[in-house]
Amino acid sequence: MDRIKLIQGDITQLKVTAIVNAANTSLLGGGGVDGAIHRAAGSQLLETCRKLNGCPTGEAKITPGFRLPARYVIHTVGPVWQGGTRNEDQLLASCYRNSLQLAVEHNIPDIAFPNISTGVYGFPKERAARIALEEVATFLGMNESIKEVIFVAFDRENHEIYRKLLKIS
Repeated sequence: MDRIKLIQGDITQLKVTAIVNAANTSLLGGGGVDGAIHRAAGSQLLETCRKLNGCPTGEAKITPGFRLPARYVIHTVGPVWQGGTRNEDQLLASCYRNSLQLAVEHNIPDIAFPNISTGVYGFPKERAARIALEEVATFLGMNESIKEVIFVAFDRENHEIYRKLLKIS
């Protein structure tokens, strides 16, 4: 777990090789972290995303970061919580796996994740954090090319959940 870090803050300010965007299926911007990333990256991100023709839930696509400190943005679409009966856990796990796989394919050594699906999509925060940590730990156990994964909690509640699960004092 020494390759996994936790911070509380604004993912758009991070100087890492890639940040992950909790996008919607259109990839054309929205609320929360998605809107913040689009605003910070500038209009070129929207123009580039238009050419990607959307993204299915659980999948991921990559673009340049444009005006962001991050070189790349990996866009992934988390599931909307519907009570846990619509494959939400597996779809959320796929977001992390597919984002990490794109990072490997693009030789990205460090990547930052927001709390995917826990905002307006309503995924229970602790359940989402457990899935995220399990998927990342499993992936890192099988792949040495990613040197650091940073979980970026915008809010105190998510930060505390991750802190507890990572056993950080």
